[in-house]
Order: sequence, then C-alpha cells, then structure tokens
Amino acid sequence: MPIKIPDQLPAAGVLTEENIFVMTDSRAAHQDIRPLKVLLLNLMPKKIETEIQLMRMLSNSPLQVIVDLLRIDDRESKNTPKIHVETFYQDFDQIKDNKYDGLIITGAPLGLVQFSDVVYFDTLVKIIEWSKHNVTSTLFLCWAAQAALKVLYGLEKQTRDVKLSGVYYHRKLEQQDPLVRGFDDVFLAPHSRYASFDGDFVRANTDLRIFAESDEAGVYLAASKDCRQVFVTGHPEYDADTLHHEYHRDLAAGIDPLVPANYYPNNNPDNQPHHSWRSHGHLLFSNWLNYYVYQLTPFDLNSLTHKSNESNWEI
Repeated sequence: MPIKIPDQLPAAGVLTEENIFVMTDSRAAHQDIRPLKVLLLNLMPKKIETEIQLMRMLSNSPLQVIVDLLRIDDRESKNTPKIHVETFYQDFDQIKDNKYDGLIITGAPLGLVQFSDVVYFDTLVKIIEWSKHNVTSTLFLCWAAQAALKVLYGLEKQTRDVKLSGVYYHRKLEQQDPLVRGFDDVFLAPHSRYASFDGDFVRANTDLRIFAESDEAGVYLAASKDCRQVFVTGHPEYDADTLHHEYHRDLAAGIDPLVPANYYPNNNPDNQPHHSWRSHGHLLFSNWLNYYVYQLTPFDLNSLTHKSNESNWEI
C-alpha cells in the first residue's frame, strides 16, 4: 500500500520515479480505508532530502500511511526554500489537538551543543511530553534519541571526543521481539554523531530494552517496555552517498574529519561507497510500523491514552 502525501511535495515525484507507490491527496480522497497517521518532526537542515529518505522507508509496507510534516519553530531555514516549508509544514499549535499513530523525530546537527543552548529545546520537550498521550509509538533518530533520553529519563548529554562516522557492525541481542524480526544476527548500519550511547550507561540509568549494540558505536536500537518510545542512534534512512556528502562538507569547513569507517571500498574516498545497510533500514521501519504502530494503535485514535504497562506481545 502507498504513503499518502501532498500532490506537489518533491518526494512524490522522486519516489514515483523509483516505482514506489505514492498516493496523492487527490487520489486518496476516493479511498474508504483507515490509514495510519504518522507525524514527521523534521529537525534536519536539508528538509527535502530528509523527507525523501524517510518517506522511502515508510513506503516499504503493506499499510497505507498519511504523513504530516511538522517544524519545530518558524525560523527560516538556510537549506530549504521558504516556500516549501510554508506550503507543506505545520506548527505544533496547529496539530497539538490531533492524535497520531506514529511520530518520527529526526536527528539534528547539534552534537556539540548543550541542550540548554538549543534554542528550540523547550518546544521539543513539550512535543515529547505531548507524544506520550497523543501518539501510539514515537521513533527517535540519532540526536533526537539523545534528547529523548534527557527528557524521559533525565540523562545528561554524553559526548564522544571524536565524531563517530561510518558504517558499523551491530549484534542483535533480542531474538523474539517483533521490532527486530527478520534481522540478521549481525548487521550493518550507518552513524554520524558526537553523541555517545554507552551500553552500560544506558542499562544502569534506564529500563529500556536494548535490541542491538555495537562494540564501536554502542547502543543502536532500544525501546521502552510498552513500545511507545523507540530509540535509533544511527541513520538507517541515509542514502548511499549521504555520509560522502557530510565528509566533504566537513572537509570544506576545515574540520579535518576522519574518513567514514567501513564506508568507502579500500577506505579510499575516491571510490564510490556501497549501500550496505538498505535492507535492514527498510526492515526496521516496516517492523516499527507493523508491530509497534499498526497492531497496537486503536482504530479510533481519539481513544488513545497514555499507558505505562508493558506491551501485550505474545512471543
């Protein structure tokens, strides 16, 4: 089944060219079905690129999904046309009375910025608290995962001395949970962050279930016992060349970055990188949508309430 997005959203044309089934608003109006409603809070500078990446992930499912786009505030973006944001994005005050099956909060290039110095952090706190009562399951990506650990568990920011950038092997720690159903015992995923997610630290300070971990990258995938919050510390949505562009961006800025690990063939930036994490990226989003959203969300979203009990999975 398709994702339902506005007719003129750039992602519609890109995904259609990739033979991904996209249903525009005009066509969906004739469908008699209860689609999932997913809210995307996009904190990334290149919003159109991130929209396409995440909608590509959401499209790999038999479920019909409506995607609403949310911005954190009305400050003008330096990397996205103003007309695009004004046309397709909503402010929190416009959606705060709505209920959603799922919420995705993206990463942000704020790895070395303290939470107290993030201009929109108070608004982010408000949205995360709102999600506990108005969203069936929330997916936090990269920096958003670190921010959510602060909001939900009171954990202070943990930062690496050197940026973690590259593609790393991860071990699947849970064999039965539906979120990692179909995962290989060892799989690849990309990271691009200063944030540290040390496994011992997370285990000692939260009650999260950790599903995947890496010797180099730490915790990769974790979730609350009731499935309402999912933490992904990497970027499974990244395109094959995203780390390449970030590497050259940092070079141009004079940062002198390390070559992304396990990314370029023969560790040579002149070689074209391979997309070695695509299948597990799609599987993660598909499992989240199916098992943590679709099978747990009420048919009538207005009946959604906050629950602190563990999930009802029979495994």
